[in-house]
Amino acid sequence: MIRGLRELSDLDPASLDGQRVLVRLDLNAPLSHGQIADDTRLRAALPVIRTLQDAGARTILCSHLGRPKGRRVQGLSLMPVGVRLAELLQTELHFHDDTVGDDVEYLTREIPKGGVLLIENLRFHPGEKANDPGFAAQLGKLGDIYVNDAFGVLHRSHASVAGLIQHFDLACCGPLVAREIRALDRLLDGPERPYVGILGGAKVSDKIAVLESLMNRVDSLLIGGAMAYTFLRAQGIEVGDSLVEEDRLLLAQRLLERCSAKGVNVFLPTDHVVSDSPQGDVQVLKEIPAGLKGFDVGPGSVGRFSDVIARSSTIFWNGPMGMFEVEAFAGATRGVAEAVAAAEAYTVVGGGDSAAAVNQLGMAEKISHISTGGGAALEFVQGTDLPGLAALRTKGG
Repeated sequence: MIRGLRELSDLDPASLDGQRVLVRLDLNAPLSHGQIADDTRLRAALPVIRTLQDAGARTILCSHLGRPKGRRVQGLSLMPVGVRLAELLQTELHFHDDTVGDDVEYLTREIPKGGVLLIENLRFHPGEKANDPGFAAQLGKLGDIYVNDAFGVLHRSHASVAGLIQHFDLACCGPLVAREIRALDRLLDGPERPYVGILGGAKVSDKIAVLESLMNRVDSLLIGGAMAYTFLRAQGIEVGDSLVEEDRLLLAQRLLERCSAKGVNVFLPTDHVVSDSPQGDVQVLKEIPAGLKGFDVGPGSVGRFSDVIARSSTIFWNGPMGMFEVEAFAGATRGVAEAVAAAEAYTVVGGGDSAAAVNQLGMAEKISHISTGGGAALEFVQGTDLPGLAALRTKGG
C-alpha cells in the first residue's frame, strides 16, 4: 500500500471476474479536425484496461475532454477517443453518448465479461465540476468497483473524482496513479542532495505555492520563463517591455529574501533572447532596453543553469524557459532539457508544457519520471493531500 491507498494490484484478479468496474481516466487528448492529435494519454490508460479485461471484468471508462462548461459540445465528444482506444486495444469498444441514466446503467450490465464501455464526456453534465451529489450518485450506479487511474485530475473535487466514492464499497487507485505517487514521493521523502528546482512559465502568481514549498526543500532554484522578469524587476533590474506582474513585485522580493535567509541559491537569467514581438528580429542582450521584450533565457544563463543541474542529485522541473513553441525562443528550454536528460540524478518533469517540451525534443526516455498531471504534480510536491487521494483513502486498507 502507498499512502494508505488500496491499489488495483492488491486485488485478487478472480474477485474482478464479471464485476462492473468504473474507471476514471484522463483521456483529455488534443483533437485536430475530429481526430486524435496526440494519443499519449490514451496509451497511458492501456495497462489498467488490459488488466481488467484479462480478469474478465466489465470495464466502464469515464473521462472529461476539454471545457464544455456543462453542456453538450459536439466537437468535444469522446467518440474519437473511443475509436482510437479500440485501435490501440485491438478490441471492440462500446460507446454510449450519455454519461448517466437508466440506459447507460443497463448497458454496463449487458456488456460481456472482458468487454469495455466508454461513456460520453463527463463535463457535458454540469454536475461533474460542481461535484453535485445527485450526479455523483448516478455515477455510483455504473459500477460495483471504482478505480481511479487519472492522476491529472486528482487535485479536482469533482463528482467523478471525489463525490462518487461514498457510493462504492470498494475503491482503489490504478497503476498509473500508483506509479506517479511513488515517483513524486521521492521528492518529498528524503531526496538526495543537492536538490534543484527548475521553474518556468509566464506568471509568478501561478507558482507562488510551489515556490514557497520548494524553498523549504531544495538547495537551489533556477527560474526562467516570463516569470523571471517579475523577479528581476523586483531587484531593480530594468527588463524593458517584458511581461512583469506589477502587483507581485513585493511578493517576488520577499520570496527572494526568504530564499536567501534559508540558504537557497536562486539563479535568474543574466542574458536574454529579446525582440519587439514573437515575429520580430531576435538578438541576445544582457540588458533589455525599452521597446524590447525578453522571450527566452539567453545562452550564457543556460550554461550557468546547466552547470548547477550537472552537479545535482535530485531535479524537479516545471515550466518552459521561454516561448518554446516559437523556434527562435526554444533554445533555453531545449538546453535545460538536454542538461536534465544528461544529469546523473533522479529527474522529475512535472507535466504541462515542460513535459510536452521534453517529449517533442525526444528526451523522454532519459528522464526518470515525467508526470501525467501538471497541476496535480505541482500540488503533490507541495505536500498537499489531493482531494482524489483523500477520497480513495476512505476506502483503503
